Amino acid sequence: MKAANGNSAAKLIASGLIAVLALALPAAAQKAGSAGQSRIKRTVLVSIADRKLAVLEDGNVIASFPIAVGAAVSPSPTGIFEIVNRVEKPTYYHQGVVVPPGKDNPIGTRWVGLSEKGFGIHGTNAPRSIGHAASHGCIRLRNRDMERLFTMLRVGDVVQIRGERDEETAEIFGGAVDGSTLATAQTESLQAGGGQ
Repeated sequence: MKAANGNSAAKLIASGLIAVLALALPAAAQKAGSAGQSRIKRTVLVSIADRKLAVLEDGNVIASFPIAVGAAVSPSPTGIFEIVNRVEKPTYYHQGVVVPPGKDNPIGTRWVGLSEKGFGIHGTNAPRSIGHAASHGCIRLRNRDMERLFTMLRVGDVVQIRGERDEETAEIFGGAVDGSTLATAQTESLQAGGGQ
C-alpha cells in the first residue's frame, strides 16, 4: 500500500514518481511544521499476537489501541522500523487502483509510512476488521483512533512490530509470555555468556 497527497498523483503513477511524492513531500511538510519544537522521540510497540499497539514515551505507555494486522497470506513485517512520512487525507494506490480521500478509502483518514517500503499504520473503511488478521500487512486502526495516534507521532519515531509475545508485550498488554519465545531468549542469552 502506498499513500500520497495531491491532484496530479494519478499522472505520477504512470511516470514512476509516486514513491517520491509519497515519501518526500509529507516528510518535508511535517519537518517544516515542527521546526523549533523539541520533544522526546516516541516508540510505537505493535504486538501482532495481541492485536494491540501502544505508544511509549520514556518507557511509559501514553496510549494503547486495538488494531488489525496482516492476514496469513500477507503478514505484517516484524522488526524495528522508523516513521518516514505522515499524510492526512491520503489517496490509496494499489495495483492500478486509485481511491481518493473519503469514506470508501481503504486506508482511512490518516497514513503513517514506515521505513519498510509499502507498509504503514493507517485507518480503515472496514472497522469490523479491528482485532483480526485481515490486512495486506499494514497495521490498521479505527479512523478515530488513527486520528488520535497521528497527533502523537512524528517522522523519525521508532515502530517495533513483534510477531510473538515476550516479557515487554506481556507487561504492557497483559497475559502470559509465550513459553517457547522466553525459552529461546534465555538459551540465546546463556550461549552468549549472559546470565540472569
